[in-house]
Amino acid sequence: MKMTGNTILITGGTSGIGRALAYALDDLGNKVIITGRREALLDNVMQERPNITALPLDITSTPSLDVLAETVRSSFPSMNVLITNAGISADEDMTDDNWSTSTAEDIIQTNITGVLRTVAAFLPLIKKQDNATIITTSSNLAFIPRAAFPTYCASKAFLHSWLQSLRHQLRNIPVEVLELAPPYVQTELTGSHQASDPRAMPLAEYCAEVIGLLACGN
Repeated sequence: MKMTGNTILITGGTSGIGRALAYALDDLGNKVIITGRREALLDNVMQERPNITALPLDITSTPSLDVLAETVRSSFPSMNVLITNAGISADEDMTDDNWSTSTAEDIIQTNITGVLRTVAAFLPLIKKQDNATIITTSSNLAFIPRAAFPTYCASKAFLHSWLQSLRHQLRNIPVEVLELAPPYVQTELTGSHQASDPRAMPLAEYCAEVIGLLACGN
């Protein structure tokens, strides 16, 4: 991936891996646009990083995505990199008599449907650009699932398979398709405890590793 001079859109860019990547890519001289649902976090990013544009997006809402796509097409027509990072996680006890599919449906709507809709919204624009790249955040749990998080792990396994098909279908179109499969990282994905868990990989260390790997692909 080209490491500077890009116009990059990152979903789920207000916290965790998305925010860390946004800051790192901003440092490298890229135009970075982040999205998120929480207005306070969007404002906080813009205060800390005036060069970053923060736009609202509920990835589960088609109208919200339509508004974002139109804004990007009109204001950032040179966008050439899409990082679909937004995702949620939750444990599920399917042995509980009160278990329902509501949590699973929320995860599927965000982690699967949200990613597919986002790629569909921006692929026509990205295909027109030089140095075009799509990056999706998957997980190591796509390959070795944790039973307490069945739908989350399955959603990431879906993305891994789907990205392989997307990469194949784009083989004659100059769009690079990449997958990030993070280990257990110090973010708040499963709650505030994870952000300080000493067993988890420090966020800054993981982000530096990702930037290094992306640069190696040049």
